[in-house]
Amino acid sequence: MASDVDTHALLQSYAATLGLLDTAAARGRSLAGQIDRIHLVGCGGPNRAMLPVEYWIEHYSSAIEVRRYFPAEFMRLNPKRLDARTLVILGSKSGTTPETVQAAEFLRDRPCHVLAITEKADSPLASAVDAPLLMGAGSGGGSMLMLLLALTGAIMAERDNWELFGPLMASLPNLPQVLADVSAASDRRSAEDARLLKDDRTLYHIAAGPMFATAYVWGVCVLMEMQWMHSVPLEAAEFFHGPFEIVDNNTPIVLMKGEDPSRPLMERVERFCKKYTERLFIYDTADYEMPGIDPRIRPLVGPQVLQSALRRISDRLAVWHAHPLSTRRYMWKTEY
Repeated sequence: MASDVDTHALLQSYAATLGLLDTAAARGRSLAGQIDRIHLVGCGGPNRAMLPVEYWIEHYSSAIEVRRYFPAEFMRLNPKRLDARTLVILGSKSGTTPETVQAAEFLRDRPCHVLAITEKADSPLASAVDAPLLMGAGSGGGSMLMLLLALTGAIMAERDNWELFGPLMASLPNLPQVLADVSAASDRRSAEDARLLKDDRTLYHIAAGPMFATAYVWGVCVLMEMQWMHSVPLEAAEFFHGPFEIVDNNTPIVLMKGEDPSRPLMERVERFCKKYTERLFIYDTADYEMPGIDPRIRPLVGPQVLQSALRRISDRLAVWHAHPLSTRRYMWKTEY
């Protein structure tokens, strides 16, 4: 079967983001000397796009504290250190997520710096902050991650003399083509994996470190939300403290392996799962070439690379289940 990936449309969806990378980096440089901590605030997919950024700041920076929150929890917690040395980054693709817009309003009279990343200038979130970073309508799933990496990478370059900032900025413009290539190249495998999974209503997927962002987005924001599957993302570091007891010979498990410092945690899980289930699906960023991506940057963009591969399974499952990915029971339809 020929691939139905619309490469041109995918690349076009990143056009605005690519044009904004230098702006995001410049914003980071201008803020670097003014802040000591970053709070990342978003729901769903945006929150999980922030997870790898949180991971890499913790890994590389001795100068910047970082925390990640869901907006509703953030407002109820009301952190005491929302001072002039704090940067709060709000993320919402549509710019209409009620809790994220409310968080922007909650921060309006605080002394902290506030920045928002969203699609369009006429959205409520964009209107609630000064000078938002606008990814553009129809922006690809990796757009927020790319802008966050450029922004926070510039901060680390200024505050920590982070040596990978140059390679990062040279690599990011090549990422959309990599994602298009991975999506197209995954077509045959995704068709077969979807066939093998089509009758399962429960699926476990395991990841570690920054790759857990992909496990969550694919498991919760796609399969749970869009296919109504009992789709459970699990952390590799926690797998042997309870979850591994559900594994038997017929348990479907997807492993998502990155090339970051958490890889040994996944290798341990892989060794166990190979012994106790025959239904193991392994996706590994090391299997993809990623032309134009500096080898040192591969771990930073790996979560989005695997997301492109796994999304093809979702497309196929939607056909098997006769359940379009756009179908919802409650979202945007009821009060919640």
